[in-house]
Amino acid sequence: MAHYLVPVKPPVVPAPAATLVLLRDDPDDGVSVLLIQRHRASKFAAGDFVFPGGKIEADDDGPEAAASCAGVDAREAARVLGLPESTRALGYWVGAIREAFEEVGVLLAYDADGKPARLSDARADGYRRACQENSGAFWTMLRAERLTLATDLLVYFAHWITPEEQPLRFDTRFFAAPAPAGQTPLADDHEIIAVRWLSPRAALDARARGEISLRTPTMKNLMLLDGAGSVADALRRVGERPVTTIRPRIVLDAAGAPVRALLPGDPGYW
Repeated sequence: MAHYLVPVKPPVVPAPAATLVLLRDDPDDGVSVLLIQRHRASKFAAGDFVFPGGKIEADDDGPEAAASCAGVDAREAARVLGLPESTRALGYWVGAIREAFEEVGVLLAYDADGKPARLSDARADGYRRACQENSGAFWTMLRAERLTLATDLLVYFAHWITPEEQPLRFDTRFFAAPAPAGQTPLADDHEIIAVRWLSPRAALDARARGEISLRTPTMKNLMLLDGAGSVADALRRVGERPVTTIRPRIVLDAAGAPVRALLPGDPGYW
């Protein structure tokens, strides 16, 4: 018999986080999605295939953010996310791009001429390593290379909060964007041990066969993209939907082990 977990102490406050769903056109499947496998020793989502992303750092909405983001400012960022203007909402856009660069080496940015940024492999690798050591190095790279972040390409489409019953929690905003041409995602072999391009349907089917593990938010967001005929179609599809906050609850068995997650609207959700 399943039991509902009742917290005996106040839940952990979730850390702000951002995730970037990178898409590319696929001649066979319409659209493919970049999935990355987290290290099996990770404290969160160990061994799971997820989208690039992570915790928002204080530097992500520092004094240079407003001048370094294309197509979105602090007020617009807060409006889109449904946050007060006093919230440092622009950091979610910056954090999503920074995390993708740190984890897989893909950089969404424009050069000084307004063209998609193309750093040499050696320079990109050096900057990436520096950013992994200190998130503030991301701004050093932008200044040195005279780059503007391609925040105008990001489409906000989902908001998930880790269940209150879990000790490590994130308040995550999901963005989708076209993957920049000419950049090959590479695992950092630290937090990320594998990268795969899969159609949403192929990823869901691989999970059903037990070949990969996917967390509930990843599965639900893949379902939103399933059947898209192109990157443009996928971005239009997710961009037109209203974003509601989803906070699952956890059902435990008699031994206290998690059995399943309940989503808003499911029978028994509380």
